[in-house]
Amino acid sequence: MHVIVNGRRRHVRTVAFDARRNAVLLIEQRLLPHRFRIVAARDYRATARAIRDMVVRGAPAIAAAAAYGLAQGARAFRGRSPAAFARHLDRVTRVLLAARPTAVDPANALRAVRAALVAGPTVAARQRLALAAARAFADASVADCAAIGRHGARLIHTGARVLTHCNAGWLACVDLGTATAPLYAAHARGRRFQVYCDETRPRSQGAKLTAWELAQEGIPHRIIADNAAGHFMQRGEIDLVIVGGDRVLGRTGDVANKIGTYTAAVLARRHRVPFYVAIPLSSLDWTLRSGRQIPIEDRAESEVLGAWGVRRRGGVPVYVRIAGAAARARNPAFDVTPPELITGIITPCGIFPPRQLWRRRRRLGWKPA
Repeated sequence: MHVIVNGRRRHVRTVAFDARRNAVLLIEQRLLPHRFRIVAARDYRATARAIRDMVVRGAPAIAAAAAYGLAQGARAFRGRSPAAFARHLDRVTRVLLAARPTAVDPANALRAVRAALVAGPTVAARQRLALAAARAFADASVADCAAIGRHGARLIHTGARVLTHCNAGWLACVDLGTATAPLYAAHARGRRFQVYCDETRPRSQGAKLTAWELAQEGIPHRIIADNAAGHFMQRGEIDLVIVGGDRVLGRTGDVANKIGTYTAAVLARRHRVPFYVAIPLSSLDWTLRSGRQIPIEDRAESEVLGAWGVRRRGGVPVYVRIAGAAARARNPAFDVTPPELITGIITPCGIFPPRQLWRRRRRLGWKPA
């Protein structure tokens, strides 16, 4: 997508790679919407930290970062022994996988890159293949998002009022986004509509990131408190909900996504508002058989007990404690929405009821183990 930096409009990908420096290039999302900055993670451990600390976030984006991180680790290896190289790659893979456990996309990305290396007869050849495979994964992710936009755009009509949750935009992907891809495609076709962005506490990705993205593209939007979504649905002021998904079970249709997604789905069902989940193929998990098996990441209490903002002058990030000194918190980063609350899953291959994913599995990229 495009970003206005210093008065100039330029195209930027959320995740990129600098082969000369062997560095993963990332938009520093913790500074948005107040500052736009691209940072370089210079080794695979730094890339894993960037994923863990949410410099980069969003399932497709951290998948691309992990793919590039594996290539980065592979290219840093010095030696000719295939066995030693394989052990090194195992270490790199473990570090990258441990960064954030809920999304399945990084595991799928790392698996794709590792599979591509088999064709290399030497360590040097495998190092070259690793970077080529990581780039191919990132490009395929962008193509997936473009296809999601084409399929989902038909859901967005002129005058529609659309609710989003968290950020499933291009900042959460390599480009275009998942939940936002239909919005961008419909906007490009001249349709005019209103987007309501759930603020999405505790990290406020809807308020900070989705609203910023929509402003860059000139799409009308309003930020609302998470607890206001039911109010607007009750008054008939929301026509459609589109969210992303960090892990969608192909066998059951259960969806793990940012905390609060389940609540929005329950409200949508109560008020008969269509509820859609937009995902690339890398977000599909064909192995787990129950939503309760999905690992839910617990994050720091401080995210709930306070909030980050900036000083009026200088844009310096500041953390402000909201709760009392003795207060404690629990902070699950994700919840699981069952398939009966979901109208459809928007995929690069079309829109499907969640319980039909397994029937369409070959079309959706499933392969026998």
